[in-house]
Amino acid sequence: MTIPDSSSYHYMMENGSLELPCKPEEEKRIVQELTDKAEANLREGNLYYVVSSRWFKAWQRYTGKIEDGYPFEGHSTESQSATPSNIEGRPGPIDNNDIVVNEVENKDDGPQLLRTLEEGRDYVLVPQEVWQKLLKWYKGGPVLPRKMISVGDQHKQFIVEVFPLCLKLIDSRDQSEVVIILSKKDSVHNLYEKVCLLKGLDTEKACIWDYFNKQKHTILISSNQTLEESNLQMDQDILLEVAIDGSQKCLTGNSLALVQVEPIKSTSSIAGDPNMDDGYESLKSVTRGDKGGLAGLQNLGNTCFMNSALQCLVHTPHLAQYFLQDYSDEINRQNPLGMHGELALAFGDLLRKLWSSGRTPVAPRAFKGKLARFAPQFSGYNQHDSQELLAFLLDGLHEDLNRVKQKPYIETKDYDGRPDEEVADEFWRYHKARNDSIIVDICQGQYKSTLVCPVCNKISITFDPFMYLSLPLPSTTTRSMTATVFYGDGSGLPMPFTVTLPKQGCCKDLNQALGIACCLQDDEYLLLAEVYEHRIYRYLEIPSEPLATIKDDEHIVAYRLPKTEAKFTRLEIWHRYQENERKLFLTPLVTVLEDPKSGCDVDLAVNKVLSPLRRKGLFTSTATDSSNENGPPSSATEEQTNGCSSQFGPATQSTEGMEPEGMSSKELSFRLCVTDDKGYGCQPIVKDSPIQPSRLIKVMLDWTEKEHELYDASYLKDLPEVHKSGLLAKKTKQEVISLFSCLDAFLKEEPLGPDDMWYCPRCKEHRQASKKLDLWRLPDVLVFHLKRFSYSRWLKNKLDTFVNFPIHDLDLSKYVKSKDASEGSHVYELYAISNHYGGLGGGHYSAYCKLIDENRWYHFDDSHVSSVNESEIKTSAAYVLFYQRVKHTSVEQRPSHQNFI
Repeated sequence: MTIPDSSSYHYMMENGSLELPCKPEEEKRIVQELTDKAEANLREGNLYYVVSSRWFKAWQRYTGKIEDGYPFEGHSTESQSATPSNIEGRPGPIDNNDIVVNEVENKDDGPQLLRTLEEGRDYVLVPQEVWQKLLKWYKGGPVLPRKMISVGDQHKQFIVEVFPLCLKLIDSRDQSEVVIILSKKDSVHNLYEKVCLLKGLDTEKACIWDYFNKQKHTILISSNQTLEESNLQMDQDILLEVAIDGSQKCLTGNSLALVQVEPIKSTSSIAGDPNMDDGYESLKSVTRGDKGGLAGLQNLGNTCFMNSALQCLVHTPHLAQYFLQDYSDEINRQNPLGMHGELALAFGDLLRKLWSSGRTPVAPRAFKGKLARFAPQFSGYNQHDSQELLAFLLDGLHEDLNRVKQKPYIETKDYDGRPDEEVADEFWRYHKARNDSIIVDICQGQYKSTLVCPVCNKISITFDPFMYLSLPLPSTTTRSMTATVFYGDGSGLPMPFTVTLPKQGCCKDLNQALGIACCLQDDEYLLLAEVYEHRIYRYLEIPSEPLATIKDDEHIVAYRLPKTEAKFTRLEIWHRYQENERKLFLTPLVTVLEDPKSGCDVDLAVNKVLSPLRRKGLFTSTATDSSNENGPPSSATEEQTNGCSSQFGPATQSTEGMEPEGMSSKELSFRLCVTDDKGYGCQPIVKDSPIQPSRLIKVMLDWTEKEHELYDASYLKDLPEVHKSGLLAKKTKQEVISLFSCLDAFLKEEPLGPDDMWYCPRCKEHRQASKKLDLWRLPDVLVFHLKRFSYSRWLKNKLDTFVNFPIHDLDLSKYVKSKDASEGSHVYELYAISNHYGGLGGGHYSAYCKLIDENRWYHFDDSHVSSVNESEIKTSAAYVLFYQRVKHTSVEQRPSHQNFI
């Protein structure tokens, strides 16, 4: 009897038809081909469909589609398209109900997605052709189509508009409200058409206002201008007014006719914008009692990351002084690397509003619109990274304000053993010849980078500019972890081992520590897995997967297997208790088979891996010496009595007397069946049944009373948890490190990563050189980015480590290698902090900023601004630190925001 592949068997049984692909591999191939075709033909208007990640990942496991590379990395360079280790049964109908809002206001717009969703984590996007295939194979829904749009002015890119623009339409006649959903790329004309169709109006009689914050701003003129260009924000109000009594003019219920009005000119208009008044002169009227610099920023929908970064920048004294003056002569509109000056103008306009509006919160709608145009990665309404935005703004402002209109071509010279001072000055002159702006003046420093070839000792030294320093957070915290090691070849009993690892380590660290603890041989490796409910829930085969993915209450096992395992068939052995409603019990075992041909080969492998559990006194005279309890068998018969021959050499023991009652000598020693990942569709294995070739075979071993008599199952029960906390265990202290230890970690010498190989000009080959950084030239404004977030294909993680940073007198003299006294003081004072609270996705940003003239700190939390004591600003939420150089001036001489005007 031929045993079919369990997945395809289950598939055919459910569908009862061979019209559909009869193997999961076929589904995988079709979807991949359709996806590749769609990706090669991207254009605006293409349809994509949103699919719940929960369902899609189940489909991926079923079809063997792996997103994160070869599952047996590090153990083989062959057959990297092998079937994965975690195969599941065929999923049910497509179910998107976990990602949609249960109730929608306007059912004509279809189901709406939950706003908190993240791509990859909660949903995936599939091309229209893929969706049609999946829907044909699986049915289900609800159907969630989304269009592809083009974003970005300079560097256009295609994105799928997962969350269209939702506007709340208020009808002035009866104050009724209804949600209007359109693409942000739709025109204002499209908006008028949809509103008038909904309300049964002639477009000539309708007038729609931008009603942000329930205040009339401007009339939206029916035109081809997009809703995005009109600065309309997600969930904002728009107001409908309708002409009455046959008039062609818009009227409210009891008001006079409305006419087109011009936007009120702000006294804080952008300097140098020909379409707006200067505004600079009017700012001189600001008095000390107006408390400039205490205005908050409204949250426009997950824009707290932007608000936090902006508050830190607008409270940078040098930048405030610069943008409150007339900077129009420095706008570089021709720079191909800039934003035609528009970003600098938008930032300057926003800064002026914040410094002139007292305590009234400012809505940064125009600035956000510019940001979406020039940096589409920050468009939409998802949470982003305040440091990434800060990096873009500093670079963008520099290019928009670059005083160099024509950048000269400069070929740098090699180090060639020249004095560091000479080379550093040369590099800085070259840099300034191409980059000269207020940002370079105050924010850019220089560090020395030294590369050494590990083969020929060639030294390469460069002096590179920096805008900020991204510092790693070195961790001294360790974690105790327990895992149980099993012998894949049946040469010993399972044994738990407890190892101590860095808390922020990865699976590679756990694998290495366990290997040392269990005396792993050179020709073996450990296969890590998590066991849950007597199944292998997942294999931990990605070396870089963080240990944070393993929880303390989980059960981790490690199987000792030969390094050549990738060439073999992996055999998973599950255990089922016949006398207890055939339920799973015990810990699964894993071994390997080399080219299994029949059920006899599977039976022999099960015999071998169970041999250490054989009860004493039940061995035959030719079997293992029972005195060697944990060691490998000392001798064995050449062949088992049932006639099965071993794939790895002689059998470990005789099976004489082991056959269950009623079984002939031609049958197998155990009651085995091939199963799938959920234990369904068991197909009995008999001696001569051929085994279908597969990368992974899962078998069910039925334990009868006979097996319990022969084997001691206690060794496979009650796996220890990864870490068992005592009831009286003390609460772990929060880890504390200093800003200096972070800086030391940033500057220490270390080898380049395998993906950052350096081309040695002497060897003429790429080498894994060692790299050493040193600070050479420090800027007036020094920004430290604490790298709290780590991203990989498998996990996003945040470190809440408390970093103890100085507020006053941060002395970096010992880190600066340049001896040039003209560089000024190396002592700094803190003036702003961008904070991040909570985890990824659902976290929140705010800022602490110091008003220098008041010598007081304030907490800027979107619209809300409150004073805060200096003793309270040091928290584990500190993410980006802003320091300014101390120039040893008296307090009376220090610049105040009033002196900026």
